[in-house]
Amino acid sequence: MSATVSLTLSGVGRIYGPDSRGVLDLARAADDAGVDRIVVPDHVVMGSRTDRYPFGTFPYPPEEPWPEPLVVLAAMAGVTTRVRLSTGILIAPLRPAVLLAKTAATLDVLSGGRLDLGVGSGWQREEFWASDMGWADREQRLDDTVAACRVLWRDAPASFTSPTVSFADIWCRPAPAQAGGIPVWFGGGATERTARRIATLGDGWLPIAGTPVDEVASGIALLARECERAGRDPGAVGVRAGLAGVKGPDGRPDVERTLDAAAELVDLGVTGVSIALGRFVRAADDVAAFFDALSRASGVG
Repeated sequence: MSATVSLTLSGVGRIYGPDSRGVLDLARAADDAGVDRIVVPDHVVMGSRTDRYPFGTFPYPPEEPWPEPLVVLAAMAGVTTRVRLSTGILIAPLRPAVLLAKTAATLDVLSGGRLDLGVGSGWQREEFWASDMGWADREQRLDDTVAACRVLWRDAPASFTSPTVSFADIWCRPAPAQAGGIPVWFGGGATERTARRIATLGDGWLPIAGTPVDEVASGIALLARECERAGRDPGAVGVRAGLAGVKGPDGRPDVERTLDAAAELVDLGVTGVSIALGRFVRAADDVAAFFDALSRASGVG
């Protein structure tokens, strides 16, 4: 398979219970197994109205634990040597731009240049209200925050002006270890707005989980057009799509059959796929067998 394989750490509360340190064992196992990227999702807080989730049925109850992803990735950086570390997605408008830039750059340095930022605008009003952040302008703050981070990672001193983030003659160091700054991937639907945002500010697209194949194809076409308008090579922009779990004859999720479904996406131009750990692993005792199956199915490791 000519696409990278990422592992999204969903449902870890069900696997390890209240002891979140188990995710470090997962990181070591993923590093050893040859997984290309570990992805950690984000919710700062969770309200009771999960029925407002706009992309189907929200798969977790409000009490599901959501460890802060940049803290988790920093801990993972200390126990791994190779695997890339990513958020997916970080709700960037909930973080002050200068603080996000500093935290991400520090983590990139400490991990030896292995950080990717997957970012989005969020869907839950309660997170913004509890964080004393505006809801209506979150899309503008997403764009401004990423643009500001790029300036802070590049310039010293840095100055930036936008509708929601502005500063002048400030230093934000250390700079990221990666030349050109930390890769930023935007989550979103297959829309012109998403494609334009990626073409001007991003390094890749993260289609919403469950996006149909035809919509992924239309999104890739939109992205190519917007990249050309922006003077960018569309081939330099990645697309990482989540795979729905496919069941085997025994009715249980099957890693090999799930990865087989990636072939159609790769033919469309998808450069990476992600599988959600929680679809395949229900207890800590299942982790070793899962990585064995993943290595056999994907050829990683």
